[in-house]
Amino acid sequence: MNPIIKLSDNAASRIKEIMSGVESNSIGVRVAVKSGGCAGMSYVMEYAKEINLSDEIIEDKGVKVFVDAAAVMYLLGTEMDYKKEEFSSSFVFNNPNESERCGCGESFKV
Repeated sequence: MNPIIKLSDNAASRIKEIMSGVESNSIGVRVAVKSGGCAGMSYVMEYAKEINLSDEIIEDKGVKVFVDAAAVMYLLGTEMDYKKEEFSSSFVFNNPNESERCGCGESFKV
């Protein structure tokens, strides 16, 4: 079975870097989806301080990503990447389920 989310090497490295600098009670990062943005939905990332019973847990390249249960159907097959450009850097979700993405790249529609 394919994982819900695959991490690129860049994403895993950045998560390790972020986690090394946060308070010790964070156990990983949580990825969720919320309503909002130009196209209807947007990705949400936050520190995970505890495991929710409904979370899907992805362990890849030495990091833990907790996927909110309500987001699973929107994220199946997604690759999480980290892009660093001259003036900005961010996590990027390459999601095969997207049918539309807004012009600013902050939201999507399935």
